[in-house]
Amino acid sequence: MSPRLFSWLLLPCCLDMFRHELPGAQAGLVLSAAKTLVWGPGLEANIVLPARFFYIQAVDSSGKNLTKSPGENTFEVKIVSPVEQFTRIWIQVLDRKDGSFLVRYRMYATYTDLHIHILLKNKHIAKSPFILKGPVYHEGCDCPQPSGSVWEAHMHCPESFPQIDRDLSLFTSVNPDRNAQEIPQRFGQRQSLCHYTIKDDKVYVKTFGEHVGFRIFMDAILLSLIRKVRLPDMEFFVNLGDWPLEKRKPTDKIHPIFSWCGSNNTRDIVMPTYDLTESVLETMGRVSLDMMSVQANSGPPWSEKNATAFWRGRDSRQERLELVKLSRAHPDMIDAAFTNFFFFKHDEGLYGPLVKHVSFFDFFKYKYQINIDGTVAAYRLPYLLAGDSVVLKQDSGYYEHFYNELQPWEHYIPIRADLGDLLEKIQWARDHDEEAKKIALMGQQFARNHLMGDSIFCYYYKLFKVIFLQLQSYIS
Repeated sequence: MSPRLFSWLLLPCCLDMFRHELPGAQAGLVLSAAKTLVWGPGLEANIVLPARFFYIQAVDSSGKNLTKSPGENTFEVKIVSPVEQFTRIWIQVLDRKDGSFLVRYRMYATYTDLHIHILLKNKHIAKSPFILKGPVYHEGCDCPQPSGSVWEAHMHCPESFPQIDRDLSLFTSVNPDRNAQEIPQRFGQRQSLCHYTIKDDKVYVKTFGEHVGFRIFMDAILLSLIRKVRLPDMEFFVNLGDWPLEKRKPTDKIHPIFSWCGSNNTRDIVMPTYDLTESVLETMGRVSLDMMSVQANSGPPWSEKNATAFWRGRDSRQERLELVKLSRAHPDMIDAAFTNFFFFKHDEGLYGPLVKHVSFFDFFKYKYQINIDGTVAAYRLPYLLAGDSVVLKQDSGYYEHFYNELQPWEHYIPIRADLGDLLEKIQWARDHDEEAKKIALMGQQFARNHLMGDSIFCYYYKLFKVIFLQLQSYIS
């Protein structure tokens, strides 16, 4: 646990311990209201997110953290404003089935103060009620923090992100006039691009190319961010397609282009994917799969999961065809099938029939999740890591913004790009069940620590901040 969290967990001596007998396998344990832990960004007024969140860790009377669910309705959370008769706040308490809970809430108005009451059988736990001194802004409030450094401190952003440092090390300065002329000439006819300009905290955009619908994701994160913190004046280009664009060598005249995916043979500046970005912005909105919901839907306990490697998807890469072929040859080890044919329709007779879509949450009925590239990196990896299964990740030349922080055999089980060792790795996982379970938990912890909404906002802001500094370097 981060050292900065301990100040939230100091318990007053006068708080009585409330005894709560636990059911089932944990019978005999007594849940302690006083010792139960509560922490997280949703307890801080200045951390503004589309859906705020915090955590509850159930603790027994001996001071030990529970490792199994005490029951999904164990804790009750109420959020009220003392000066308002009604509060327009949607609250969800998500049971992560490991003794901890994720509480998320989405606000539909700004409040002077908020009081968060967390109750166990009508008794306050830890330091409840938690008082958020306002104003406490909702997502739609156009209320930017004037100082970027203050906002970063409020958000507890890290000092840097390794991928940003790596990507921008190729650009010692950025010439906006040259970019505005040359990038459309190089890419504007055959690719889809957006030229964004931020001026006086307003966003201006010019599009190039025919298919520019995916700009909605970039528009949305920029508008959300400038409602929270004042961004410096700057301009940059965003690639709206799947494939990264800048293929020139670093020794040549390369152009800074933002993309949702990077590769080993391109020089694009990588952002969080549009899928992950949208899931952050639309949590408790119009998406059902996000980094919070998956934590409460990670399937049965490890010992009860099916010891088969699982995959569903479409035919967007040759190796996916090989995976389905392997599944047919070894159905006792792999359950892989297509839900849609698009790229290899002429092979549907060989690799079909299609199967019905499976809820992503049902993936976690299986111990082993195969992550294999599509047209580029498979954007499902954050959600697979956040579940309760171990990921078998294909070696790939493509990467998302966090891949370089992942470690093989620590956060996932690596498999060869041609899948030549997939059966061997599945068998290893079966023969080393505890080690595979540990890798699954480490991957899950990585996702919880690095891929939540607050981290995504910090990443975008840091990226724009560095671009601004390089613009300043050119001007000076």
